[in-house]
Amino acid sequence: MNFDAETKANILVEALPYIQEYYGQTVVVKYGGNAMINEELKDAVIHDIVLLSLVGIKVVVVHGGGPEISEMLKKIGKESKFVKGLRYTDRETMDIVQMVLCGKVNKDLVTLLSKAGGKGLGLGGMDGGLFRAKRLTDEESTDFGYVGDIVDVNPQPVIDTLSKGYIPVVSTVAEGIDADTNYNINADTAAAKLAIALGAKKLILLTDVRGLLRDAKDEETLIHKLKVSEVPALIKEGVISGGMIPKVDCCVEAVRKGVERANIQDGRVPHSILIELLSKVGVGTMFH
Repeated sequence: MNFDAETKANILVEALPYIQEYYGQTVVVKYGGNAMINEELKDAVIHDIVLLSLVGIKVVVVHGGGPEISEMLKKIGKESKFVKGLRYTDRETMDIVQMVLCGKVNKDLVTLLSKAGGKGLGLGGMDGGLFRAKRLTDEESTDFGYVGDIVDVNPQPVIDTLSKGYIPVVSTVAEGIDADTNYNINADTAAAKLAIALGAKKLILLTDVRGLLRDAKDEETLIHKLKVSEVPALIKEGVISGGMIPKVDCCVEAVRKGVERANIQDGRVPHSILIELLSKVGVGTMFH
């Protein structure tokens, strides 16, 4: 598709009111799923983030790294194990999680932002007491190993990083307060908690589905907008089920605690972040 200069200029002008709306505001992007593996999608996400930063929007990236962790475990002959959708994290796995997330994945993203003309700065969830957690448990006393439940967020390291013009890139490992250990944290949860602590205008969860579908087998049944008050009924109906429940819960908590809007959107769509923030089209499901 070739656009002439005038068409390109019109597209930029159409983006102006959205740039004005978000200028100086904080947007938290949870970066994970296929968009982290596919090189073309990864390039699009990185350029979206740099562009937003350069027009004065404070972008905070919170990343996972499940595939990279699984790959590293495979290299040392260890099988990945999941309990209720979360990676079971024994002591050896926790060492790998910390090494991969805070080391390789985090610094790779910082490098990619730099190459695209941005200024990324990596932060581990333990840095400056950013995330503090206790061992995760549930009503059935399930053993998840060293998986944490965030009990406190200190946003100051991120605020300081943003104030210097950097793009904070946050890995989801937390300092333990109930034991002498660090904890593995679900990236959706970490992004939502950080968005709340920062008073962010928008939370975006990039995932591998279009958003919330009324019929899971039909992508044309995408629910574009949803009030958080409508969520319980949809859970009861079974529209929201399985792995979508914790993602929706993150969005609901964020909106109820002061984040203006939260999105679950398709990271497989190139430039989905720009489409959502700087156009009237929008993508995914927006909670408000």
